[in-house]
Amino acid sequence: QVQLVESGGGLVQAGGSLRLSCAASGRIFGDNYMAWFRQGSGKEREFVADQSKIIGTTNYADSVKGRFTISRDNAKNTVYLQMNNLKPEDTAVYYCALKLGLRSYDYWGQGTQVTVSS
Repeated sequence: QVQLVESGGGLVQAGGSLRLSCAASGRIFGDNYMAWFRQGSGKEREFVADQSKIIGTTNYADSVKGRFTISRDNAKNTVYLQMNNLKPEDTAVYYCALKLGLRSYDYWGQGTQVTVSS
């Protein structure tokens, strides 16, 4: 079983920055991907960014590219999301997720609230 715990959410003004963290624990073997998703009020959950463990390849949603940066600390099994130039539309619950190899994202954290005021 894998457990993910997010932290770092909060209330910030538009244009501000925030750094989210997600620590993974449990039986994690081989290659894996860790990702961030978000879900705004009344909206569908959407992909934000992900990064592979071995290759380090990153992917970003167009809406956050250039503003958000995903990174990993493999020794700590932790993924980060540095969010700069935050906008009110970034307001959402942010979820950390993990998948093993080519499997789907089966492991999810509880989420952390990010609120950006105008």
